[in-house]
Amino acid sequence: MIQGADGRFRLRIPDIGEREKQMRAQTTVKIRKLRENAVLPVYGSEEAAGADLYACEGAEIQIQPQETVMIHTGLSAEIPKGYAGLIFARSGIASKRGLAPANKVGVIDSDYRGELMVALHNHSQETAAVADGERIAQLVIVPYLRAEFTEAEELEETGRGEGGFGSTGRC
Repeated sequence: MIQGADGRFRLRIPDIGEREKQMRAQTTVKIRKLRENAVLPVYGSEEAAGADLYACEGAEIQIQPQETVMIHTGLSAEIPKGYAGLIFARSGIASKRGLAPANKVGVIDSDYRGELMVALHNHSQETAAVADGERIAQLVIVPYLRAEFTEAEELEETGRGEGGFGSTGRC
């Protein structure tokens, strides 16, 4: 981001070489095992954005239809300042078994040091079993910007204006 003479911030588009370096950049996230049988997050492929999180319950867990259960991972993390951990559904268990995080996307702040847990909700009409050691969600580490919120009497006009849901057309 670059601040112009008018005080507005603009996104600076990096050159291709710089963008490639940023895309390939890695950061280190320290993980602490809280339980002996906990499994560290693992990326499923070379280009995977999310690392799999595993259930660490010591036994199979039954989740009734429309029920939400907090599933332990047995891990805590030290996410670097300026980053957040986002917990997303795994597409396989979400689409095939109806199991997905209850809050859709969990947010782990960089100052949180408690156990990483997943509020897994059963959207199906069948009881679902989650095995100990099963992949239950995926963790994506992302940088974020903190905004300064300023009250204003007016906002800049746009072509869309106050058009809400569905106002930009149909697929």
